[in-house]
Amino acid sequence: MNRLTVIIPNFNGKKYLEDCLKSLRKQSILNFDVLVVDDGSSDGSPDYIRTRFPEVKVIELGENTGFAHAVNVGIKACDSEYVFLLNNDTICDEKAVESLLRIMDHKRKLFSAQAKMLKIQDPHDIDDSGDLYCTLGWAFSPGKDKSNEHFSRRESVTSACAGAAIYRKEYFETVGYFDEAHFCYLEDVDIGYRARLKGYINVMEPKAIVYHAGSASSGSRYNEFKVELTAANNLYFIYKNMLGFQIFINLPFILAGIAIKHVFYSRKGLGAAHIRGLAAGFRKIRQNLGKKVLFGKTELVNAFRLQIELWVNLARRALSV
Repeated sequence: MNRLTVIIPNFNGKKYLEDCLKSLRKQSILNFDVLVVDDGSSDGSPDYIRTRFPEVKVIELGENTGFAHAVNVGIKACDSEYVFLLNNDTICDEKAVESLLRIMDHKRKLFSAQAKMLKIQDPHDIDDSGDLYCTLGWAFSPGKDKSNEHFSRRESVTSACAGAAIYRKEYFETVGYFDEAHFCYLEDVDIGYRARLKGYINVMEPKAIVYHAGSASSGSRYNEFKVELTAANNLYFIYKNMLGFQIFINLPFILAGIAIKHVFYSRKGLGAAHIRGLAAGFRKIRQNLGKKVLFGKTELVNAFRLQIELWVNLARRALSV
């Protein structure tokens, strides 16, 4: 049994798969399995993988069930110590897997460690350096669009971006799996935040480099599909993961965050999509009332610590503008 399984969720990503899977063949260590979970692709992805990459296992789901469900299927199907979740539109530096395994082996409290993700089209710029969550109700990557010269040291983050992140599989039994109500977007922030409530930590490991095309499935950085889902999932995240007192003291900031985003999206012609997303968020809360985190002593203590981080992260967000 290999210690690591690389899990790649795929939906009509055939044009990206060759570069992604070839980069895994070139890793400095090769004792890992690769599993592609196909979400009902219509572009021939499964057959292409079986022909060109026979060493890769494929699970076909038959329809697009969303990122969260696809990776859950992959995680539950493997019996390795670690799982490395990887977007199909990525290319891994040859030491990416080795670097992530090394940090996980040396720090038992780590739930996840993500690679430093650089833009394929402009590798001097950072695509994602890990997510921080702030009192505005925003998850943001402080390194986004900044020079690769920055964020050269390992950093603690609220959550790892699941586009290129390794997870300790046994901790899913404590933290829970990806919440499939998210479908896609913010499911990685949700699970990372839940891990923090349990006392685990998440980091960005700069020695692990992964190049990312970005928005391969949704088509663009800003579009109606993405805006609606992120708006809905933002509200659901707040309901699910925060204590009542946190929602109360953060409410002015949350409302300000919603207003700022609405102005931003309206200027891009996506204001109506944002409103539809907010309405969908309240429906999602009603449909998933039983999924709210249960706060025991450990979760209560860590919720207070996280609240302080939310204020600190607000300051970081303001300074990064």
